[in-house]
Amino acid sequence: MTALPSIFVSHGAPTFAIEPGLAGAQLRALGRSLEKPRAVLVVSPHWMTRRVQVTASERPETIHDFGGFPRELYAIDYPAPGAPEVAVRAVELLQSSGIPAELDLHRGLDHGAWVPLVHMYPQADVPVLQVSIPSDTDEGAAFELGRALAPLAQEGVLIIGSGSLTHNLYEFRMGDAHEAAYAREFSKWVRQAVLAGDTGQLVQTMQRAPHAARAHPTTEHFLPLLVAAGAATRPTPASVLDGGIRHGVLAMESYVFGQSVELQLEENAPAAVAKIDI
Repeated sequence: MTALPSIFVSHGAPTFAIEPGLAGAQLRALGRSLEKPRAVLVVSPHWMTRRVQVTASERPETIHDFGGFPRELYAIDYPAPGAPEVAVRAVELLQSSGIPAELDLHRGLDHGAWVPLVHMYPQADVPVLQVSIPSDTDEGAAFELGRALAPLAQEGVLIIGSGSLTHNLYEFRMGDAHEAAYAREFSKWVRQAVLAGDTGQLVQTMQRAPHAARAHPTTEHFLPLLVAAGAATRPTPASVLDGGIRHGVLAMESYVFGQSVELQLEENAPAAVAKIDI
């Protein structure tokens, strides 16, 4: 089997599940364009633990780990099967790389996992597992976490880092719909590093990129991008899914590492608002 690419997805607000916009249409097209994986492994900022844990439930529940959103969100069930055998393999790989890891036999899928997968694999017919992020992880360690998992791409497993290219919750809650220039400038800088295959630059994003501290007052939603970059069997070619900027401050940009993709959007796919030009 040809090695699968790795993917970084901006999963936005939980309402992304029911308000897909252009980014959702792109993920749906991406799911159709990729070789169907044996399983999907997701790293999400909504599961942070003292040491790495890997879900090994055969039937992971859909976790609604948010509050104050429309009732219909809480009715969504994403009944994908788990992948216990892949979980065991992931633990083996992590441990062989010197990263302590253990199985979690009970945890389900948080919204960082199931929200983007609702669009990528709407039939919930691909097994899913999650790998947690250690609470003390920095940017370099996140990249190494991805590198440890990278052999799975040769084994039919699609590795997804699910986070947010920009994530300032204070400004999001202020509810200003006007596009923030800093979100565009930060996103443009990251995109250039991704397209150049400059993983060293990516790891230094929080120190070098314009407006980094404003784009990410805390780094947990940026770390999955570094996991995805580390998991890539090769950094280029890289593809950009420009979903525009939602709610003024949430850049809905996603990346495919190691494969050039041409998406065929459905005819009724919405146009982007505030796209990020380069």
